[in-house]
Amino acid sequence: MQTPRTALYGHADHDLAPVASDALQLSPLIPGASDVAALADGSIDAIAIRAPAGVVERRFVLAHALRALAPEGRLTVFAPKDRGGQRLRKELEAFGCVVGESSKRHNRICVALRPDAVRGTAEAIAAGAPQQGGNGLWTQPGVFSWDRLDPGTALLLKTMPPLSGMVADFGCGIGWLSRAVLQSPTVTKLALIDLDRRAIDAARRNIEDSRASFVWDDLRKATDDLGVVDFVVTNPPFHETGGEDRSLGQAFIRLAATSLKKGGRLWLVANRHLPYEAILAEHFASVRLAGETNGYKVFEARK
Repeated sequence: MQTPRTALYGHADHDLAPVASDALQLSPLIPGASDVAALADGSIDAIAIRAPAGVVERRFVLAHALRALAPEGRLTVFAPKDRGGQRLRKELEAFGCVVGESSKRHNRICVALRPDAVRGTAEAIAAGAPQQGGNGLWTQPGVFSWDRLDPGTALLLKTMPPLSGMVADFGCGIGWLSRAVLQSPTVTKLALIDLDRRAIDAARRNIEDSRASFVWDDLRKATDDLGVVDFVVTNPPFHETGGEDRSLGQAFIRLAATSLKKGGRLWLVANRHLPYEAILAEHFASVRLAGETNGYKVFEARK
């Protein structure tokens, strides 16, 4: 089968950037998508990008798109004005593009043809590529808390006891919680699951343990059979497309309840303001506040 000559990074918005129905999906946040870094040079005629908000991540994606475009291939990039849209034109011009710009529905839309002489892409790609941090762990800009241990996870690590049996790490990130879980010799299996392919790729490099398995999937739509586990550990996300979305954590809690054995336990950390107490009480036989500090709270819930 011939590879599509058009590509899309992120969810489509045909009102802002029309794209072919068979366009190759490139977003690391859409399970099953291709990797923009794996595209061959000059292999794509047109790319539409819903630009990431992070500067390093965004420039990495733009640089790879320009690398993958054929000469005079068409690049269309859009983003909300307050989430990187204001910078798009200057960033593309810095790569050597001549840019046409418009606005619609609070988004900036930039269109450019790949120039003969593209500059600065190697530096942008190097800055946004997978890398080892000072702690020795592999990570990548764009992954949650990519350059540090976030304080919520730190509190859960401090509070959670050694686990045993079969464990699942929901929203595993680069593997901070999973590395701690695997320190217990009584853990028999550990499933690491995350929506972000980059996080899964980093976790694979950070965890060399035959008990670990890695799943790139959206837990809200998970199709893989997670089995029945003894423990679930999680620091669930609560932001999507720039806004707070409490339904994300609620979905994690519901799935944990269906995945745990009778008597199994959920260890969850959340920002203090998030109202997870009611849904925890609805799905679990007992819930206790196991720790609280610096704006975060840890719950242990027993099925």
